[in-house]
Amino acid sequence: MHRSKAWLFIAGSLLCLAGQVQAKDVIVEIYKKKFIPSEITIEAGDRVIWKNIEKRQYHNVWFKGSGEEEPDYFFPDESYERTFDKLGSFAYECGPHPKMKGLVIVKKTEQ
Repeated sequence: MHRSKAWLFIAGSLLCLAGQVQAKDVIVEIYKKKFIPSEITIEAGDRVIWKNIEKRQYHNVWFKGSGEEEPDYFFPDESYERTFDKLGSFAYECGPHPKMKGLVIVKKTEQ
């Protein structure tokens, strides 16, 4: 490739990357039968990772109100993750411990 063409290709690639917003990972810890934090606000495309840091207790993250089936449990030192592409508010709970509740609010990606 000719040098000037290579330079234009690199410059164009960098401009494309500059216009993209990087998705983020957001961590929710599970400890003492609580989601910490219990409410989070993220941008579309972000991934939420729920980490079980209990010593002996199993949990799950169930978006029951959306009609989903109850997911599998995950145990201490395990995690569950989900990427949110749709805008809105998504309430969830722990199936085996229904008093544990959380909320994910997904807003439009800011550029």
